[in-house]
Amino acid sequence: MIWTPYSLLFLGACILFGYLLGSVNFAIIITRLFGKGDIRSYGSGNAGMTNVLRTVGKTAAVLTLLGDFSKGIISVLVLRLFFPLLFQTPPPIEMEFLVSYAALLGHVFPLYYGFKGGKGILVSAGAMLILSPWSLLICLVVFLAFAAATRYISVGSIAAGVAYPLALLAVRLIQTGTLDWTPAFMALPISILVIWLHRGNIQRLIQHTESKVSFKKK
Repeated sequence: MIWTPYSLLFLGACILFGYLLGSVNFAIIITRLFGKGDIRSYGSGNAGMTNVLRTVGKTAAVLTLLGDFSKGIISVLVLRLFFPLLFQTPPPIEMEFLVSYAALLGHVFPLYYGFKGGKGILVSAGAMLILSPWSLLICLVVFLAFAAATRYISVGSIAAGVAYPLALLAVRLIQTGTLDWTPAFMALPISILVIWLHRGNIQRLIQHTESKVSFKKK
Protein backbone atom coordinates (compact mmCIF):
# COMPACT_ATOMS: atom_id res chain seq x y z
CA MET A 1 0.00 0.00 0.00
CA ILE A 2 1.48 3.35 -1.07
CA TRP A 3 -0.62 5.67 1.10
CA THR A 4 0.92 4.90 4.49
CA PRO A 5 1.79 7.21 7.41
CA TYR A 6 5.45 7.13 6.38
CA SER A 7 4.76 7.87 2.73
CA LEU A 8 2.39 10.68 3.71
CA LEU A 9 5.06 12.11 6.00
CA PHE A 10 7.54 12.04 3.14
CA LEU A 11 4.95 13.58 0.83
CA GLY A 12 4.40 16.36 3.35
CA ALA A 13 8.13 17.05 3.41
CA CYS A 14 8.19 17.18 -0.40
CA ILE A 15 5.19 19.52 -0.42
CA LEU A 16 6.94 21.82 2.06
CA PHE A 17 10.12 21.70 -0.02
CA GLY A 18 8.15 22.45 -3.18
CA TYR A 19 6.46 25.46 -1.58
CA LEU A 20 9.70 26.88 -0.19
CA LEU A 21 11.46 26.35 -3.52
CA GLY A 22 8.54 27.89 -5.36
CA SER A 23 8.77 30.93 -3.07
CA VAL A 24 12.19 31.76 -4.53
CA ASN A 25 11.09 34.34 -7.11
CA PHE A 26 13.67 34.76 -9.85
CA ALA A 27 11.89 37.73 -11.42
CA ILE A 28 12.40 39.68 -8.20
CA ILE A 29 15.95 38.42 -7.62
CA ILE A 30 17.20 38.98 -11.17
CA THR A 31 15.59 42.39 -11.54
CA ARG A 32 17.36 43.50 -8.38
CA LEU A 33 20.65 42.08 -9.66
CA PHE A 34 20.19 44.18 -12.78
CA GLY A 35 19.88 47.24 -10.55
CA LYS A 36 16.20 47.86 -11.28
CA GLY A 37 14.79 47.40 -7.79
CA ASP A 38 11.57 45.46 -7.22
CA ILE A 39 9.94 44.23 -10.45
CA ARG A 40 6.55 44.55 -8.73
CA SER A 41 6.99 48.33 -8.89
CA TYR A 42 7.11 48.28 -12.69
CA GLY A 43 4.67 47.69 -15.51
CA SER A 44 1.88 45.30 -14.60
CA GLY A 45 3.28 44.80 -11.10
CA ASN A 46 3.53 41.07 -11.72
CA ALA A 47 6.68 39.26 -10.59
CA GLY A 48 7.00 37.16 -13.73
CA MET A 49 8.96 36.76 -16.93
CA THR A 50 6.67 38.86 -19.15
CA ASN A 51 6.97 41.92 -16.91
CA VAL A 52 10.75 41.39 -16.73
CA LEU A 53 10.90 41.25 -20.53
CA ARG A 54 8.98 44.50 -20.86
CA THR A 55 10.80 46.44 -18.17
CA VAL A 56 14.33 45.00 -17.91
CA GLY A 57 15.08 43.21 -21.19
CA LYS A 58 15.67 39.91 -22.91
CA THR A 59 18.68 38.71 -20.90
CA ALA A 60 16.91 39.18 -17.58
CA ALA A 61 13.78 37.57 -19.00
CA VAL A 62 15.69 34.48 -20.17
CA LEU A 63 17.34 34.09 -16.75
CA THR A 64 13.94 34.43 -15.10
CA LEU A 65 12.50 31.82 -17.47
CA LEU A 66 15.25 29.32 -16.65
CA GLY A 67 14.97 29.90 -12.91
CA ASP A 68 11.19 29.62 -12.67
CA PHE A 69 11.05 26.67 -15.07
CA SER A 70 13.63 24.79 -12.99
CA LYS A 71 11.51 25.17 -9.83
CA GLY A 72 8.74 23.06 -11.32
CA ILE A 73 11.21 20.46 -12.54
CA ILE A 74 13.09 20.11 -9.27
CA SER A 75 10.01 19.99 -7.04
CA VAL A 76 8.50 16.98 -8.83
CA LEU A 77 11.85 15.36 -9.59
CA VAL A 78 12.77 15.17 -5.89
CA LEU A 79 9.62 13.16 -5.19
CA ARG A 80 10.07 10.97 -8.26
CA LEU A 81 13.72 10.19 -7.47
CA PHE A 82 13.56 9.57 -3.72
CA PHE A 83 10.12 7.99 -3.29
CA PRO A 84 11.13 4.72 -5.02
CA LEU A 85 14.30 4.53 -2.93
CA LEU A 86 12.28 4.71 0.28
CA PHE A 87 9.15 2.77 -0.66
CA GLN A 88 10.28 0.52 -3.57
CA THR A 89 7.55 1.83 -5.87
CA PRO A 90 7.06 4.92 -8.01
CA PRO A 91 4.95 7.69 -6.48
CA PRO A 92 1.34 7.84 -7.66
CA ILE A 93 0.42 10.62 -10.05
CA GLU A 94 -1.72 12.25 -7.36
CA MET A 95 1.35 12.78 -5.16
CA GLU A 96 3.29 14.28 -8.05
CA PHE A 97 0.50 16.74 -8.75
CA LEU A 98 0.25 17.71 -5.07
CA VAL A 99 3.96 18.56 -5.06
CA SER A 100 3.54 20.57 -8.27
CA TYR A 101 0.65 22.46 -6.64
CA ALA A 102 2.95 23.36 -3.76
CA ALA A 103 5.65 24.76 -6.06
CA LEU A 104 3.03 26.71 -7.99
CA LEU A 105 1.45 28.16 -4.85
CA GLY A 106 4.90 29.06 -3.54
CA HIS A 107 5.54 31.04 -6.71
CA VAL A 108 2.15 32.76 -6.63
CA PHE A 109 2.16 33.37 -2.87
CA PRO A 110 5.89 33.44 -1.94
CA LEU A 111 6.76 33.21 1.72
CA TYR A 112 9.85 35.41 1.27
CA TYR A 113 8.17 38.28 -0.59
CA GLY A 114 5.01 39.13 1.30
CA PHE A 115 2.95 36.45 -0.50
CA LYS A 116 2.90 38.55 -3.69
CA GLY A 117 4.51 36.70 -6.57
CA GLY A 118 3.97 35.75 -10.19
CA LYS A 119 1.37 33.77 -12.11
CA GLY A 120 3.16 30.45 -12.19
CA ILE A 121 3.03 29.55 -15.88
CA LEU A 122 6.72 28.65 -16.07
CA VAL A 123 6.66 26.72 -12.80
CA SER A 124 3.70 24.71 -14.09
CA ALA A 125 5.53 24.10 -17.36
CA GLY A 126 8.57 22.77 -15.50
CA ALA A 127 6.41 20.35 -13.54
CA MET A 128 4.68 19.32 -16.77
CA LEU A 129 8.03 18.40 -18.28
CA ILE A 130 8.39 15.70 -15.64
CA LEU A 131 4.72 14.72 -15.39
CA SER A 132 3.96 14.51 -19.12
CA PRO A 133 6.47 15.87 -21.67
CA TRP A 134 4.09 15.35 -24.60
CA SER A 135 1.39 17.35 -22.82
CA LEU A 136 3.90 20.13 -22.28
CA LEU A 137 4.72 20.10 -26.00
CA ILE A 138 1.03 20.40 -26.89
CA CYS A 139 0.54 23.28 -24.45
CA LEU A 140 3.69 24.97 -25.77
CA VAL A 141 2.34 24.81 -29.32
CA VAL A 142 -0.99 26.24 -28.12
CA PHE A 143 0.82 29.01 -26.22
CA LEU A 144 3.02 29.97 -29.16
CA ALA A 145 0.12 29.89 -31.61
CA PHE A 146 -2.12 32.16 -29.54
CA ALA A 147 0.70 34.46 -28.39
CA ALA A 148 2.04 34.88 -31.92
CA ALA A 149 -1.40 35.42 -33.41
CA THR A 150 -2.44 38.05 -30.86
CA ARG A 151 0.93 39.33 -29.57
CA TYR A 152 -0.54 38.98 -26.10
CA ILE A 153 1.49 36.72 -23.78
CA SER A 154 -1.53 36.58 -21.48
CA VAL A 155 -3.74 35.12 -24.22
CA GLY A 156 -1.16 32.42 -24.93
CA SER A 157 -0.84 31.63 -21.22
CA ILE A 158 -4.59 31.37 -20.69
CA ALA A 159 -5.00 29.19 -23.78
CA ALA A 160 -2.21 26.87 -22.65
CA GLY A 161 -3.74 26.65 -19.17
CA VAL A 162 -7.11 25.67 -20.61
CA ALA A 163 -5.45 23.15 -22.94
CA TYR A 164 -3.50 21.39 -20.15
CA PRO A 165 -6.18 18.94 -18.89
CA LEU A 166 -7.28 18.22 -22.46
CA ALA A 167 -3.67 17.56 -23.49
CA LEU A 168 -3.20 15.11 -20.62
CA LEU A 169 -6.41 13.33 -21.56
CA ALA A 170 -5.40 13.09 -25.22
CA VAL A 171 -1.86 11.89 -24.47
CA ARG A 172 -3.07 9.17 -22.09
CA LEU A 173 -5.65 8.07 -24.66
CA ILE A 174 -2.98 7.76 -27.35
CA GLN A 175 -0.52 6.00 -25.04
CA THR A 176 -2.92 3.54 -23.38
CA GLY A 177 -5.95 3.41 -25.67
CA THR A 178 -8.23 4.26 -22.75
CA LEU A 179 -9.58 7.44 -21.22
CA ASP A 180 -7.69 8.06 -17.97
CA TRP A 181 -9.46 10.94 -16.26
CA THR A 182 -7.24 11.11 -13.18
CA PRO A 183 -4.40 13.26 -14.63
CA ALA A 184 -6.90 15.56 -16.37
CA PHE A 185 -8.87 15.94 -13.13
CA MET A 186 -5.68 16.66 -11.17
CA ALA A 187 -4.71 19.32 -13.73
CA LEU A 188 -8.01 21.20 -13.41
CA PRO A 189 -6.97 23.22 -10.32
CA ILE A 190 -3.93 24.47 -12.24
CA SER A 191 -6.11 25.57 -15.15
CA ILE A 192 -8.56 27.29 -12.83
CA LEU A 193 -5.75 29.06 -10.97
CA VAL A 194 -4.14 30.21 -14.24
CA ILE A 195 -7.41 31.75 -15.42
CA TRP A 196 -8.08 33.37 -12.04
CA LEU A 197 -4.58 34.87 -11.87
CA HIS A 198 -5.10 36.35 -15.34
CA ARG A 199 -8.42 37.98 -14.43
CA GLY A 200 -6.80 41.42 -14.61
CA ASN A 201 -5.40 40.61 -18.05
CA ILE A 202 -8.81 39.40 -19.20
CA GLN A 203 -10.38 42.67 -18.06
CA ARG A 204 -7.70 44.68 -19.90
CA LEU A 205 -8.20 42.56 -23.02
CA ILE A 206 -11.91 43.35 -22.94
CA GLN A 207 -11.11 47.04 -22.49
CA HIS A 208 -8.39 46.90 -25.21
CA THR A 209 -5.79 48.22 -22.77
CA GLU A 210 -3.64 45.06 -22.43
CA SER A 211 -0.02 45.62 -23.46
CA LYS A 212 1.34 43.70 -26.42
CA VAL A 213 4.84 42.27 -26.42
CA SER A 214 7.32 42.90 -29.19
CA PHE A 215 10.32 40.58 -29.15
CA LYS A 216 12.23 43.02 -31.34
CA LYS A 217 12.72 45.43 -28.48
CA LYS A 218 15.63 45.38 -26.04
